[in-house]
Amino acid sequence: MINKISSLSGRKKTALAFFHDFLVTIIGTVFSFYLRLGFLPPEKHTLPQFALAVSILVVSQCFAYMLFGIYRGIWRYSSIIDLLRLIRAVTFGGLIGFAALFLITRLHGIPRSVFMINWFVLVSLLGGGRFTYRLLRDFGGQRQAKKVCKNIIIFGAGHGGEQLLREIKKSPHLHYHVVGFLDDDLSKKGKIIHGVKVKGDRKLIPHLKAELNVEELFISIPSLGKDELLNILDLSRKTGLGVKTLPRMSDILGGKVEITHLRNVKIEDLLGREEVELMTSEVEDMIKDNVVLITGAGGSIGSELVRQAISYKASMVVCVDTSEFNLYELQQELQESKSLKAIFIIGNVRDQKRMDEVFACYKPSVVFHAAAYKHVPMVENNPGEAIKTNVFGTKVCAEVANEYNVDRFVLISTDKAVNPTNVMGATKRVAEMVLLDLQESFQTKVEIVRFGNVLGSSGSVVPLFKKQIEQGGPITVTHPEVNRYFMTIPEASKLVMQAGALGKGGEVFVLDMGEPIKILDLAREMIRLAQLNEGEDIDIVFTGLRPGEKLFEELLADSDVTLPTPHPKIKVAKPIKNSKDFQSKVHDLLGMNSKNDLEEIKCLLKSLVPEYSPQANELH
Repeated sequence: MINKISSLSGRKKTALAFFHDFLVTIIGTVFSFYLRLGFLPPEKHTLPQFALAVSILVVSQCFAYMLFGIYRGIWRYSSIIDLLRLIRAVTFGGLIGFAALFLITRLHGIPRSVFMINWFVLVSLLGGGRFTYRLLRDFGGQRQAKKVCKNIIIFGAGHGGEQLLREIKKSPHLHYHVVGFLDDDLSKKGKIIHGVKVKGDRKLIPHLKAELNVEELFISIPSLGKDELLNILDLSRKTGLGVKTLPRMSDILGGKVEITHLRNVKIEDLLGREEVELMTSEVEDMIKDNVVLITGAGGSIGSELVRQAISYKASMVVCVDTSEFNLYELQQELQESKSLKAIFIIGNVRDQKRMDEVFACYKPSVVFHAAAYKHVPMVENNPGEAIKTNVFGTKVCAEVANEYNVDRFVLISTDKAVNPTNVMGATKRVAEMVLLDLQESFQTKVEIVRFGNVLGSSGSVVPLFKKQIEQGGPITVTHPEVNRYFMTIPEASKLVMQAGALGKGGEVFVLDMGEPIKILDLAREMIRLAQLNEGEDIDIVFTGLRPGEKLFEELLADSDVTLPTPHPKIKVAKPIKNSKDFQSKVHDLLGMNSKNDLEEIKCLLKSLVPEYSPQANELH
């Protein structure tokens, strides 16, 4: 019977619910008179009066049910909120009925206490019907699921664990059966949450498979630290338990934990970085109701900047990229999420005519310039192309932005621009210097944001390591001591937005990247995430530093001075002023963009960026 009801269409369910409430209200109202009078039916001379009273009370209650929207809720998920809405409806309906009967009959022959009795009876019957239905659905679903379900255990018997258990019980089709909780707070041991017992702490993990036939462990504590998370992964790996976790609460819209939020543990979870808190009002002032143009919009950082701009309610986001495929993928993603405030433009930032057309058509207020060649060894072998895009392309976009009165132009730079040892870093440093030189004659506020590697970006080691792990290894690391600064793509993009909002023009902002991470340690942690053992299941081999690569990255040159900003994770650097002949040297460099003579290009870059040391990597 319950399954038949659940298979009905939405309208039929609403009609059935209303019929149920109508019938229950009649029965409940008649029963209230019986409780008060002690007999039914009433005497013949009072029968019309009794019928009138019941009719008015039933009609007023049904009107209140509709008015208070108690049919918007789903009985399957009846909650305290639904009960409160029901109580308000019954109270309002009773007051209407009381007022109507008082005006019509002056309550002659109707005991006043009937109204109070009727309130308790209706709340009990209507609420009881809903929660009985939910109980039958939950019990029936769980009983059916247990036949073919996966036994799982939840780590964390707090708010997140309770909500996760509730969602699992609401979703029997997923075939999960929670056999218990684990929590390191031993005061919770033995407690019961929705019928599920807290078994103990994490020390029980190695015994779960044998004793309780557990197949997966769900971590319901999004704030769990790196060391604790690794410890749980290690304990689970020994017994072959699968591990899933909830993302950070800030990533769960509305603060509600749902079973669909569970995912495999990612390397980002092991960074141990704090959540970024933005000075929201400044970012909103910059983005809201403005046209935002993002170059390199199909890339890792560019696409996240697009999402952020949409979330801050830009009137339009103009997405520019040379890659048709990357733009197509971004377009599909945004269409699926109904984010339709984006325009997708195929264009090259070094094509001045094309950029002029785009800026003239859409007239952006803010530009985030993320387009660049970033892959160090690839750029080292194609230096002319790096000059065209990283230097000339930046200059073109900035000049067009100023021509069309763009308020802010934000360049996405890199830590490799500090004491560069490769062409990529040197060209990005020249791009910074070009913008600072242009700022002196610009009305547009030019700002530069410098940061290190981002996890999961198309050019980072993480996708490479993932692919190598999937293929069975080996994992290739260039050098056992090489380390890098890392942050997540959303964190980097949010801080870029924040830095852009803080700038007054001519600043080089440096993001707090935290502590550098050894690439070797990153590889080992990814092996652990894959529940494999180094040396047994997969090997790590060292391949030597690549052309232009150095062991350690820096965010500031030694001669720079950093000053604090209102945001704790952003500092501003005061760079060295450009030389008097800077513009002529840039002119010479841009004249080289049709050539690919590495040595000549390196000499020109060296003259522009004295701290550029192409041979520095050979010393390690």
